[in-house]
Amino acid sequence: MAENAAPGLISELKLAVPWGHIAAKAWGSLQGPPVLCLHGWLDNANSFDRLIPLLLPDFYYVAMDFGGHGLSSHYSPGVPYNLQTFVSEIRRVVAGKKQSVYFSAVWGFSCTFPEMVDKLTLLDTLLFPLESNEMENLLTYKRRAIEHMLQIEASQEPSHVFSLKQLLQSQRTALTTSAGSCVRIPSGSCRPTSYSSSESGPIPFSHPQGDMGARSLREGALA
Repeated sequence: MAENAAPGLISELKLAVPWGHIAAKAWGSLQGPPVLCLHGWLDNANSFDRLIPLLLPDFYYVAMDFGGHGLSSHYSPGVPYNLQTFVSEIRRVVAGKKQSVYFSAVWGFSCTFPEMVDKLTLLDTLLFPLESNEMENLLTYKRRAIEHMLQIEASQEPSHVFSLKQLLQSQRTALTTSAGSCVRIPSGSCRPTSYSSSESGPIPFSHPQGDMGARSLREGALA
């Protein structure tokens, strides 16, 4: 294993898909019940590096990078990054194999294919309930999202290079240094001194979405 490998990691995988490959990481026993671990929006499989070594070793844990995230290939131009696309991507990975347990920040697969999931554990998952005025303007929101995606695809903005400290501090709320362990580095590579984002352009998380998620979380905590 490379020097930057996560504790207990047994292999790094590349799963073929029509637009390239899906990168994944595996822990545990190959003979154990499979556990599919899915990261959240604008994250990657390294989210589970510090969690999975604390879990029972009798399962086979696979954490995948969604398309356009981590080390996975970007989607083809024109393919949207949304819940439905992610669900179809998970379906390709599962390929008919029933998952015993399913850790996720993305709940849509278990709703769409409940017969393929034995158990579901949701971690830090936010629901985005729409208010009445937002429902009335749903088509306007969808239109803006599509136009925004097309604008990003047409732009040729270069990739910027950062130190790890700059990368962590560039977030709306600066992350701790330990969060640097979630930076995804190809297997066999040494940890570099500078970084640039490999995330696909059309998957930004807008401030209104973040505000709506924060409001949902706050209301749930106060209920």
